Amino acid sequence: MGTNGSTMLEPLRQGLPPLDPSAVSSAASCSLPARYEAVGSARQFTRKTLCQWELEERFDDIALVVSELVTNALRHALPSDTPREQGPPVRLHLMRWTSRLVCAVRDPSDDSPVARETDDDFSAESGRGLFLVDSFSDSWGWHPLAGALRGKVVWALFQLA
Repeated sequence: MGTNGSTMLEPLRQGLPPLDPSAVSSAASCSLPARYEAVGSARQFTRKTLCQWELEERFDDIALVVSELVTNALRHALPSDTPREQGPPVRLHLMRWTSRLVCAVRDPSDDSPVARETDDDFSAESGRGLFLVDSFSDSWGWHPLAGALRGKVVWALFQLA
């Protein structure tokens, strides 16, 4: 895959599930603007990437999780005083190993994500948030970014047949 791919993964490395980043067979990422239309862009990017990787049959589950992670990132990670000079505040990474796929969403917020089983803290539209992520992925987690980067990465892992 070359050094480019592994440097892209460097900020993700410490908190991802115990998978060797150097063994990633494919990786893709895109920046997302701080607007809710970014959710649609993230879904399109996910569809295109999964088609390239011949994983179209997993699109529904993975796209649902990507949509929730990006929505959460936009809702919770974009206070009005967020400095914009660091480039786009939200970034989606898709990484594929032989038998696993990880989607990871980076955002500038230091707040930890919390899964809730009720709608109390969510608008009806977004509903169940991380509860859906937990239901549709095989595992998920998050970690603060290392070094000079502020924020966190929230990831979800999918087993591939």
